[in-house]
Amino acid sequence: MDHGHRRGGLRALTPPLFVPFGGWQAQRPPGRARAVVLPIAYESGPSWGAGALHGAAHILDASTQLEDMDEDSLIRWDTLGVHTADILSPGPEPETAIPVIRRAARAILKTGKPFLALGGDHAITIGLVQAAAERHPGLAVVQIDAHLDLRDTWNGSPYNHGCVMRRIAGDMGLPCLQIAPRAVSSEELPVIERLGLNPLWAKDIPPGTDWIHAAVERLPETVYLSLDADGLDPSIMPATGTPEPGGLTYRQAADIIEILCKKRNLVAADITELAPMENLHHPQYTLAKLARKILVQGLL
Repeated sequence: MDHGHRRGGLRALTPPLFVPFGGWQAQRPPGRARAVVLPIAYESGPSWGAGALHGAAHILDASTQLEDMDEDSLIRWDTLGVHTADILSPGPEPETAIPVIRRAARAILKTGKPFLALGGDHAITIGLVQAAAERHPGLAVVQIDAHLDLRDTWNGSPYNHGCVMRRIAGDMGLPCLQIAPRAVSSEELPVIERLGLNPLWAKDIPPGTDWIHAAVERLPETVYLSLDADGLDPSIMPATGTPEPGGLTYRQAADIIEILCKKRNLVAADITELAPMENLHHPQYTLAKLARKILVQGLL
């Protein structure tokens, strides 16, 4: 049976049936929810491997296998009030999809609830951050990513996944903390200096957590977290369109989330760029665990 199509060596799998984050027993009506999970089915102009279109559905499916307690805080998380919205399908055209995503995020934030968006390719972050910055002046963005995403255009659009931080740090002028990049183009290098960015290169990350505390101290009070799956090392996260060796471990990512949420006010977040692979379940489960950690330690 053909379960999908191939591009760039990755198989774009058929999505599973919709299920709320954590399963139906964890679903709360919108009026009784404390946070909203917003799944987004969007992919346009992938650089190499396709499949992120249905990444959110696979993370939701994997979340049903999570234990009902977060292993670090020992909090019974599935009773805390999460509502999972229907999967948003904004269409494949970047110039029209980004405004649709922005409006969906804006509608959630107007209710006073934070959101965790699940993608989808990383371009969804543009519309999500636009909405969050409108609601929260002084917002800073923390980006966990193998790539800088500072191209002005890529694959024919300024709203491609390779341009996310150019739109956010460049056009919007938001302060940004970039963690674990290890792939840079000649076009992006001068942009770092021009925008006053100071990436925490993967090669310079030391053992322990002192560096996380020091990095978070550079941030203003209100933050947005964007976690690209390829920020993790491909040994634990092979299911992504542009894997890069030398990335973060699960424990490092979990520590970043914990320290960030303890020291700053996390108002919204996203997880992007899962491109599920056939007969390989641990990537989506890993991201589901990190999603749970964002919810428990930051948004609930």
